[in-house]
Amino acid sequence: MAGATSTPWGNRTATAQPGVQTRALAAKVLAAVIGKGRSLKAELGAALPKLEDGRDRALLEAICFAALRRRTVYDQALQQWLQKPLGPRDADLRAVLMAGFAQLDVLQLPAHAALSATVDAARALGRERQAGMVNALLRRAQREGFADARAEDAWPSWLLARVREDWPQQADMILNESLQPAPLWLRVNGQQHSREAYLALLEAAGIEALAEPLSANAVRLPVAVPVASLPRFAQGAVSVQDLSAQQVADALRPAAGARVLDACAAPGGKSAHLLERDPGLQLLALDVDARRLSRIGETFARTGVGARAKIQAADAADTARWWDGQPFDSVLLDAPCSATGIIRRQPDVLLHRRPDDITALVALQARLLDALWPVLRPGGVLLYSTCSILRQENQQQVARFLARTPDARIEALPEGFGHAVDGTRQRLPGEHGGDGFFYARLVKTALT
Repeated sequence: MAGATSTPWGNRTATAQPGVQTRALAAKVLAAVIGKGRSLKAELGAALPKLEDGRDRALLEAICFAALRRRTVYDQALQQWLQKPLGPRDADLRAVLMAGFAQLDVLQLPAHAALSATVDAARALGRERQAGMVNALLRRAQREGFADARAEDAWPSWLLARVREDWPQQADMILNESLQPAPLWLRVNGQQHSREAYLALLEAAGIEALAEPLSANAVRLPVAVPVASLPRFAQGAVSVQDLSAQQVADALRPAAGARVLDACAAPGGKSAHLLERDPGLQLLALDVDARRLSRIGETFARTGVGARAKIQAADAADTARWWDGQPFDSVLLDAPCSATGIIRRQPDVLLHRRPDDITALVALQARLLDALWPVLRPGGVLLYSTCSILRQENQQQVARFLARTPDARIEALPEGFGHAVDGTRQRLPGEHGGDGFFYARLVKTALT
Protein backbone atom coordinates (compact mmCIF):
# COMPACT_ATOMS: atom_id res chain seq x y z
CA MET A 1 0.00 0.00 0.00
CA ALA A 2 1.49 3.31 -1.07
CA GLY A 3 2.49 5.60 1.76
CA ALA A 4 1.98 2.99 4.50
CA THR A 5 4.50 1.86 7.01
CA SER A 6 4.48 -1.34 9.02
CA THR A 7 5.11 -1.91 12.70
CA PRO A 8 5.83 -5.38 14.09
CA TRP A 9 3.67 -6.60 17.01
CA GLY A 10 3.58 -10.24 17.96
CA ASN A 11 4.21 -12.37 14.89
CA ARG A 12 2.60 -10.10 12.32
CA THR A 13 2.72 -6.56 11.04
CA ALA A 14 -0.03 -3.99 10.84
CA THR A 15 -0.49 -0.69 9.12
CA ALA A 16 0.65 2.06 11.46
CA GLN A 17 -2.74 3.75 11.62
CA PRO A 18 -3.08 6.07 14.62
CA GLY A 19 -4.56 4.24 17.58
CA VAL A 20 -3.84 0.69 16.44
CA GLN A 21 -1.00 0.17 18.90
CA THR A 22 -3.18 1.43 21.74
CA ARG A 23 -5.95 -1.07 20.90
CA ALA A 24 -3.46 -3.90 20.44
CA LEU A 25 -1.87 -3.18 23.80
CA ALA A 26 -5.32 -3.00 25.43
CA ALA A 27 -6.15 -6.41 24.01
CA LYS A 28 -2.86 -7.84 25.29
CA VAL A 29 -3.54 -6.48 28.77
CA LEU A 30 -7.08 -7.86 28.79
CA ALA A 31 -5.96 -11.26 27.50
CA ALA A 32 -3.35 -11.49 30.26
CA VAL A 33 -5.81 -10.43 32.98
CA ILE A 34 -8.82 -12.48 31.85
CA GLY A 35 -7.08 -15.45 30.25
CA LYS A 36 -4.00 -15.86 32.43
CA GLY A 37 -5.06 -14.46 35.80
CA ARG A 38 -2.52 -11.64 35.73
CA SER A 39 -2.81 -8.43 37.74
CA LEU A 40 -4.37 -5.49 35.91
CA LYS A 41 -2.12 -3.07 37.75
CA ALA A 42 1.02 -4.99 36.78
CA GLU A 43 -0.02 -5.44 33.15
CA LEU A 44 -0.89 -1.77 32.76
CA GLY A 45 2.40 -0.87 34.43
CA ALA A 46 4.23 -2.77 31.70
CA ALA A 47 2.07 -1.55 28.80
CA LEU A 48 1.69 2.17 29.48
CA PRO A 49 5.38 3.11 29.01
CA LYS A 50 5.16 1.76 25.45
CA LEU A 51 2.90 4.68 24.50
CA GLU A 52 4.46 8.13 24.20
CA ASP A 53 1.31 10.24 24.05
CA GLY A 54 -0.53 10.82 27.33
CA ARG A 55 -3.86 10.68 25.51
CA ASP A 56 -3.04 7.20 24.21
CA ARG A 57 -2.09 6.06 27.70
CA ALA A 58 -5.37 7.43 29.07
CA LEU A 59 -7.30 5.63 26.31
CA LEU A 60 -5.50 2.36 27.02
CA GLU A 61 -6.50 2.54 30.70
CA ALA A 62 -10.05 3.57 29.87
CA ILE A 63 -10.54 0.66 27.45
CA CYS A 64 -9.22 -1.91 29.93
CA PHE A 65 -11.26 -0.66 32.87
CA ALA A 66 -14.45 -0.37 30.81
CA ALA A 67 -14.04 -3.85 29.31
CA LEU A 68 -13.44 -5.46 32.71
CA ARG A 69 -16.38 -3.69 34.34
CA ARG A 70 -18.70 -4.85 31.54
CA ARG A 71 -17.03 -8.23 31.02
CA THR A 72 -20.08 -10.34 31.84
CA VAL A 73 -22.28 -8.34 29.43
CA TYR A 74 -19.79 -8.73 26.60
CA ASP A 75 -19.37 -12.44 27.29
CA GLN A 76 -23.13 -12.86 27.10
CA ALA A 77 -23.26 -11.00 23.77
CA LEU A 78 -20.51 -13.18 22.32
CA GLN A 79 -22.36 -16.33 23.38
CA GLN A 80 -25.43 -15.10 21.52
CA TRP A 81 -23.69 -13.80 18.42
CA LEU A 82 -21.17 -16.56 17.74
CA GLN A 83 -22.22 -19.92 16.32
CA LYS A 84 -19.07 -21.52 17.75
CA PRO A 85 -17.89 -20.33 21.18
CA LEU A 86 -14.38 -18.99 21.57
CA GLY A 87 -11.99 -21.41 23.25
CA PRO A 88 -9.05 -21.01 25.62
CA ARG A 89 -6.69 -20.44 22.69
CA ASP A 90 -8.77 -17.48 21.59
CA ALA A 91 -8.01 -15.29 24.60
CA ASP A 92 -6.43 -12.59 22.43
CA LEU A 93 -9.37 -12.64 20.02
CA ARG A 94 -11.88 -12.37 22.86
CA ALA A 95 -9.83 -9.53 24.34
CA VAL A 96 -9.68 -7.50 21.12
CA LEU A 97 -13.45 -7.87 20.73
CA MET A 98 -14.01 -6.71 24.31
CA ALA A 99 -11.72 -3.75 23.69
CA GLY A 100 -13.82 -2.86 20.66
CA PHE A 101 -17.11 -3.29 22.53
CA ALA A 102 -15.91 -1.04 25.35
CA GLN A 103 -15.05 1.72 22.89
CA LEU A 104 -18.51 1.64 21.32
CA ASP A 105 -20.54 0.94 24.46
CA VAL A 106 -18.93 2.75 27.40
CA LEU A 107 -16.49 5.21 25.91
CA GLN A 108 -18.79 6.19 23.04
CA LEU A 109 -15.90 6.77 20.65
CA PRO A 110 -16.63 7.62 17.01
CA ALA A 111 -17.62 4.30 15.45
CA HIS A 112 -15.53 4.60 12.30
CA ALA A 113 -12.33 5.18 14.29
CA ALA A 114 -13.04 2.51 16.90
CA LEU A 115 -13.94 -0.13 14.29
CA SER A 116 -11.08 0.56 11.93
CA ALA A 117 -8.36 0.72 14.58
CA THR A 118 -9.67 -2.33 16.45
CA VAL A 119 -9.87 -4.48 13.31
CA ASP A 120 -6.31 -3.48 12.45
CA ALA A 121 -5.30 -4.30 16.03
CA ALA A 122 -6.68 -7.81 15.48
CA ARG A 123 -4.46 -8.10 12.42
CA ALA A 124 -1.52 -6.76 14.39
CA LEU A 125 -2.06 -9.51 16.94
CA GLY A 126 -1.85 -12.18 14.23
CA ARG A 127 -5.60 -12.55 13.72
CA GLU A 128 -5.71 -11.68 10.02
CA ARG A 129 -8.11 -14.54 9.28
CA GLN A 130 -10.56 -13.36 11.91
CA ALA A 131 -10.40 -9.65 11.00
CA GLY A 132 -13.63 -9.92 9.00
CA MET A 133 -15.40 -11.57 11.93
CA VAL A 134 -14.13 -8.86 14.30
CA ASN A 135 -15.42 -6.19 11.94
CA ALA A 136 -18.84 -7.90 11.64
CA LEU A 137 -19.24 -8.32 15.41
CA LEU A 138 -18.26 -4.73 16.12
CA ARG A 139 -20.75 -3.51 13.55
CA ARG A 140 -23.44 -5.67 15.12
CA ALA A 141 -22.58 -4.20 18.50
CA GLN A 142 -22.87 -0.74 16.97
CA ARG A 143 -26.33 -1.53 15.59
CA GLU A 144 -27.84 -3.52 18.45
CA GLY A 145 -26.01 -2.32 21.51
CA PHE A 146 -25.84 -4.41 24.67
CA ALA A 147 -28.29 -5.61 27.25
CA ASP A 148 -28.57 -3.87 30.57
CA ALA A 149 -26.49 -5.57 33.21
CA ARG A 150 -27.15 -6.32 36.85
CA ALA A 151 -24.17 -5.29 38.93
CA GLU A 152 -24.37 -8.54 40.89
CA ASP A 153 -23.70 -10.58 37.72
CA ALA A 154 -20.09 -9.38 37.75
CA TRP A 155 -19.48 -10.84 41.23
CA PRO A 156 -18.57 -14.46 41.98
CA SER A 157 -21.43 -16.10 43.85
CA TRP A 158 -19.45 -16.83 47.02
CA LEU A 159 -18.27 -13.22 47.35
CA LEU A 160 -21.70 -11.84 46.51
CA ALA A 161 -23.16 -13.94 49.32
CA ARG A 162 -20.61 -12.58 51.81
CA VAL A 163 -21.32 -8.97 50.86
CA ARG A 164 -25.07 -9.51 51.23
CA GLU A 165 -24.55 -11.22 54.59
CA ASP A 166 -22.20 -8.53 55.91
CA TRP A 167 -24.07 -5.51 54.53
CA PRO A 168 -27.70 -6.52 53.84
CA GLN A 169 -29.01 -2.95 53.71
CA GLN A 170 -26.12 -1.54 51.68
CA ALA A 171 -25.29 -4.49 49.43
CA ASP A 172 -26.90 -3.17 46.24
CA MET A 173 -25.16 0.18 46.69
CA ILE A 174 -21.81 -1.59 47.20
CA LEU A 175 -22.27 -3.69 44.06
CA ASN A 176 -23.22 -0.71 41.92
CA GLU A 177 -20.56 1.66 43.26
CA SER A 178 -17.83 -0.95 42.88
CA LEU A 179 -18.38 -0.98 39.11
CA GLN A 180 -18.31 2.80 38.69
CA PRO A 181 -15.17 4.75 37.70
CA ALA A 182 -13.37 6.15 40.73
CA PRO A 183 -12.85 9.93 40.98
CA LEU A 184 -9.38 11.44 40.99
CA TRP A 185 -8.33 12.45 44.50
CA LEU A 186 -5.24 14.51 45.25
CA ARG A 187 -3.25 14.98 48.43
CA VAL A 188 -1.66 18.41 48.76
CA ASN A 189 1.86 18.40 50.22
CA GLY A 190 1.56 20.78 53.16
CA GLN A 191 5.34 21.26 53.22
CA GLN A 192 5.08 23.08 49.88
CA HIS A 193 1.62 24.63 49.71
CA SER A 194 -1.49 25.13 51.75
CA ARG A 195 -4.52 23.47 50.23
CA GLU A 196 -5.98 26.89 49.42
CA ALA A 197 -2.78 27.94 47.63
CA TYR A 198 -2.75 24.75 45.58
CA LEU A 199 -6.43 25.15 44.69
CA ALA A 200 -5.49 28.56 43.31
CA LEU A 201 -2.78 26.93 41.16
CA LEU A 202 -5.32 24.45 39.83
CA GLU A 203 -7.76 27.24 39.04
CA ALA A 204 -5.06 29.16 37.18
CA ALA A 205 -4.37 26.01 35.16
CA GLY A 206 -8.05 25.71 34.26
CA ILE A 207 -8.57 22.55 36.36
CA GLU A 208 -11.76 22.36 38.39
CA ALA A 209 -11.15 21.13 41.93
CA LEU A 210 -13.00 20.88 45.25
CA ALA A 211 -11.65 20.87 48.80
CA GLU A 212 -12.84 17.92 50.91
CA PRO A 213 -13.81 18.85 54.49
CA LEU A 214 -13.17 15.33 55.84
CA SER A 215 -9.39 15.54 55.46
CA ALA A 216 -7.16 18.62 55.58
CA ASN A 217 -5.05 17.83 52.50
CA ALA A 218 -7.68 16.25 50.25
CA VAL A 219 -8.77 17.71 46.90
CA ARG A 220 -11.22 16.09 44.50
CA LEU A 221 -11.26 16.68 40.75
CA PRO A 222 -14.75 16.30 39.21
CA VAL A 223 -13.07 15.65 35.86
CA ALA A 224 -9.86 13.62 35.87
CA VAL A 225 -6.77 14.99 34.13
CA PRO A 226 -3.37 13.46 33.37
CA VAL A 227 -1.09 13.83 36.39
CA ALA A 228 1.53 15.50 34.20
CA SER A 229 -0.86 18.44 33.78
CA LEU A 230 -1.14 19.01 37.54
CA PRO A 231 0.84 22.07 38.67
CA ARG A 232 4.19 21.08 40.20
CA PHE A 233 3.33 17.39 40.31
CA ALA A 234 6.88 16.39 39.37
CA GLN A 235 8.17 18.58 42.22
CA GLY A 236 6.01 16.73 44.75
CA ALA A 237 3.51 19.49 45.45
CA VAL A 238 0.66 17.01 45.13
CA SER A 239 0.14 13.25 44.98
CA VAL A 240 -2.67 11.02 43.78
CA GLN A 241 -4.29 9.33 46.79
CA ASP A 242 -7.90 8.40 47.50
CA LEU A 243 -9.74 10.18 50.30
CA SER A 244 -10.08 7.00 52.35
CA ALA A 245 -6.34 6.33 52.19
CA GLN A 246 -5.60 9.93 53.16
CA GLN A 247 -7.73 9.53 56.28
CA VAL A 248 -5.29 6.94 57.60
CA ALA A 249 -3.04 9.82 58.68
CA ASP A 250 -6.03 11.46 60.36
CA ALA A 251 -6.89 8.26 62.22
CA LEU A 252 -3.32 7.54 63.38
CA ARG A 253 -2.44 11.20 64.17
CA PRO A 254 0.97 10.57 65.80
CA ALA A 255 2.39 13.15 68.18
CA ALA A 256 4.98 15.60 66.89
CA GLY A 257 8.36 13.95 66.44
CA ALA A 258 6.99 10.53 67.33
CA ARG A 259 8.71 7.26 66.56
CA VAL A 260 6.45 5.66 63.92
CA LEU A 261 6.38 2.29 62.16
CA ASP A 262 4.64 1.78 58.83
CA ALA A 263 4.66 -2.00 58.75
CA CYS A 264 3.42 -2.65 55.18
CA ALA A 265 4.52 0.58 53.57
CA ALA A 266 4.89 0.12 49.80
CA PRO A 267 4.37 2.11 47.65
CA GLY A 268 4.87 4.72 50.38
CA GLY A 269 1.94 7.08 50.01
CA LYS A 270 0.73 6.84 53.60
CA SER A 271 4.26 7.22 55.02
CA ALA A 272 4.84 10.23 52.78
CA HIS A 273 1.59 11.80 53.97
CA LEU A 274 2.62 11.40 57.61
CA LEU A 275 6.02 12.95 56.87
CA GLU A 276 4.50 15.80 54.88
CA ARG A 277 2.48 16.66 57.96
CA ASP A 278 5.43 16.28 60.32
CA PRO A 279 8.94 16.02 58.81
CA GLY A 280 10.27 15.46 62.33
CA LEU A 281 8.75 11.99 62.64
CA GLN A 282 11.24 9.18 63.21
CA LEU A 283 9.62 6.85 60.71
CA LEU A 284 10.57 3.31 59.73
CA ALA A 285 8.93 2.05 56.54
CA LEU A 286 8.96 -1.73 56.14
CA ASP A 287 7.81 -3.93 53.31
CA VAL A 288 8.23 -7.65 52.84
CA ASP A 289 8.72 -7.26 49.07
CA ALA A 290 12.21 -5.88 48.48
CA ARG A 291 11.31 -5.11 44.85
CA ARG A 292 8.71 -2.60 46.01
CA LEU A 293 11.07 -0.68 48.29
CA SER A 294 12.27 1.40 45.35
CA ARG A 295 8.71 2.71 45.01
CA ILE A 296 8.86 4.03 48.57
CA GLY A 297 12.18 5.73 47.88
CA GLU A 298 10.81 7.30 44.70
CA THR A 299 7.75 8.56 46.57
CA PHE A 300 9.89 10.08 49.32
CA ALA A 301 12.25 11.66 46.79
CA ARG A 302 9.49 13.25 44.68
CA THR A 303 7.66 14.65 47.69
CA GLY A 304 10.85 15.81 49.40
CA VAL A 305 10.21 13.98 52.66
CA GLY A 306 11.98 11.24 54.52
CA ALA A 307 15.16 12.96 55.70
CA ARG A 308 14.75 11.19 59.04
CA ALA A 309 12.93 8.15 57.64
CA LYS A 310 14.37 4.71 57.16
CA ILE A 311 13.31 2.17 54.54
CA GLN A 312 13.93 -1.52 55.13
CA ALA A 313 12.95 -4.84 53.49
CA ALA A 314 11.55 -7.15 56.16
CA ASP A 315 8.63 -9.33 57.12
CA ALA A 316 6.99 -7.10 59.71
CA ALA A 317 5.84 -10.16 61.66
CA ASP A 318 9.43 -11.39 62.05
CA THR A 319 10.38 -8.72 64.56
CA ALA A 320 13.58 -10.50 65.65
CA ARG A 321 15.11 -9.66 62.27
CA TRP A 322 14.43 -5.91 62.16
CA TRP A 323 13.34 -4.45 65.54
CA ASP A 324 16.05 -2.82 67.64
CA GLY A 325 14.06 -3.17 70.86
CA GLN A 326 13.13 0.50 71.13
CA PRO A 327 9.31 0.79 71.34
CA PHE A 328 7.31 2.79 68.80
CA ASP A 329 4.86 5.53 69.74
CA SER A 330 2.62 4.74 66.76
CA VAL A 331 2.27 1.75 64.44
CA LEU A 332 0.42 1.75 61.13
CA LEU A 333 -0.66 -1.69 60.00
CA ASP A 334 -2.33 -1.18 56.65
CA ALA A 335 -2.70 -4.91 56.28
CA PRO A 336 -2.75 -7.13 53.19
CA CYS A 337 -6.41 -7.79 52.44
CA SER A 338 -8.98 -8.92 49.88
CA ALA A 339 -9.14 -5.44 48.25
CA THR A 340 -12.92 -5.77 48.11
CA GLY A 341 -13.26 -2.07 48.94
CA ILE A 342 -11.32 -0.92 45.87
CA ILE A 343 -12.88 -2.99 43.09
CA ARG A 344 -13.66 0.23 41.23
CA ARG A 345 -9.88 0.73 41.00
CA GLN A 346 -9.02 -2.97 40.64
CA PRO A 347 -11.93 -4.63 38.78
CA ASP A 348 -9.82 -7.75 38.25
CA VAL A 349 -10.35 -8.56 41.95
CA LEU A 350 -13.71 -10.03 40.89
CA LEU A 351 -11.88 -12.36 38.51
CA HIS A 352 -9.01 -13.45 40.72
CA ARG A 353 -10.21 -13.59 44.31
CA ARG A 354 -10.97 -17.06 45.74
CA PRO A 355 -12.53 -18.16 49.09
CA ASP A 356 -9.22 -19.67 50.21
CA ASP A 357 -7.60 -16.25 49.75
CA ILE A 358 -9.74 -14.81 52.52
CA THR A 359 -8.80 -17.59 54.91
CA ALA A 360 -5.11 -17.05 54.23
CA LEU A 361 -5.39 -13.26 54.51
CA VAL A 362 -7.25 -13.43 57.83
CA ALA A 363 -4.50 -15.65 59.24
CA LEU A 364 -1.79 -13.27 57.97
CA GLN A 365 -3.57 -10.24 59.44
CA ALA A 366 -3.82 -11.93 62.84
CA ARG A 367 -0.14 -12.90 62.68
CA LEU A 368 0.85 -9.30 61.96
CA LEU A 369 -1.34 -7.88 64.73
CA ASP A 370 0.07 -10.26 67.32
CA ALA A 371 3.68 -9.73 66.22
CA LEU A 372 3.51 -5.93 66.10
CA TRP A 373 1.69 -5.31 69.38
CA PRO A 374 4.85 -5.91 71.48
CA VAL A 375 6.82 -3.25 69.55
CA LEU A 376 4.32 -0.58 70.66
CA ARG A 377 4.95 1.32 73.90
CA PRO A 378 2.27 1.50 76.65
CA GLY A 379 -0.01 4.38 75.75
CA GLY A 380 0.89 4.04 72.09
CA VAL A 381 -1.53 3.62 69.18
CA LEU A 382 -1.72 0.93 66.51
CA LEU A 383 -3.98 1.75 63.59
CA TYR A 384 -5.26 -1.37 61.86
CA SER A 385 -6.64 -0.57 58.42
CA THR A 386 -7.64 -2.46 55.29
CA CYS A 387 -9.19 -1.69 51.92
CA SER A 388 -11.68 -4.51 52.51
CA ILE A 389 -15.41 -4.45 53.21
CA LEU A 390 -15.56 -7.98 54.63
CA ARG A 391 -16.31 -8.18 58.35
CA GLN A 392 -14.15 -11.28 58.73
CA GLU A 393 -11.07 -9.20 57.88
CA ASN A 394 -12.21 -6.13 59.73
CA GLN A 395 -14.25 -5.79 62.91
CA GLN A 396 -14.32 -9.55 63.50
CA GLN A 397 -10.53 -9.61 63.17
CA VAL A 398 -10.27 -6.75 65.66
CA ALA A 399 -12.75 -8.39 68.07
CA ARG A 400 -10.68 -11.59 68.10
CA PHE A 401 -7.51 -9.57 68.71
CA LEU A 402 -9.06 -7.68 71.62
CA ALA A 403 -10.30 -10.92 73.15
CA ARG A 404 -6.78 -12.40 73.27
CA THR A 405 -4.88 -9.16 74.09
CA PRO A 406 -5.60 -7.91 77.64
CA ASP A 407 -3.68 -4.62 77.26
CA ALA A 408 -5.49 -3.54 74.08
CA ARG A 409 -8.54 -1.32 73.94
CA ILE A 410 -10.31 0.32 71.06
CA GLU A 411 -10.62 4.08 70.77
CA ALA A 412 -13.60 5.23 68.73
CA LEU A 413 -13.08 7.40 65.66
CA PRO A 414 -15.56 10.13 64.66
CA GLU A 415 -18.39 9.80 62.17
CA GLY A 416 -16.36 11.11 59.24
CA PHE A 417 -14.54 7.77 58.95
CA GLY A 418 -17.65 5.81 58.00
CA HIS A 419 -20.14 3.46 59.61
CA ALA A 420 -19.65 2.71 63.30
CA VAL A 421 -19.26 -1.05 63.89
CA ASP A 422 -18.34 -2.18 67.41
CA GLY A 423 -15.98 0.74 67.99
CA THR A 424 -14.43 0.52 64.53
CA ARG A 425 -15.25 2.48 61.38
CA GLN A 426 -16.08 1.19 57.90
CA ARG A 427 -16.44 3.34 54.81
CA LEU A 428 -18.21 1.59 51.94
CA PRO A 429 -17.27 2.14 48.28
CA GLY A 430 -18.42 5.47 46.91
CA GLU A 431 -19.38 7.04 50.24
CA HIS A 432 -18.11 10.63 50.20
CA GLY A 433 -16.54 9.62 46.87
CA GLY A 434 -13.97 7.47 48.67
CA ASP A 435 -12.90 3.85 48.43
CA GLY A 436 -14.16 1.16 50.76
CA PHE A 437 -11.87 1.26 53.79
CA PHE A 438 -11.72 0.06 57.39
CA TYR A 439 -10.16 1.78 60.42
CA ALA A 440 -9.56 0.53 63.98
CA ARG A 441 -7.57 2.70 66.40
CA LEU A 442 -6.11 0.42 69.08
CA VAL A 443 -4.51 1.85 72.23
CA LYS A 444 -2.06 -0.06 74.42
CA THR A 445 -2.88 0.22 78.09
CA ALA A 446 -0.55 -0.39 81.04
CA LEU A 447 -1.34 -3.73 82.70
CA THR A 448 -1.72 -3.61 86.48
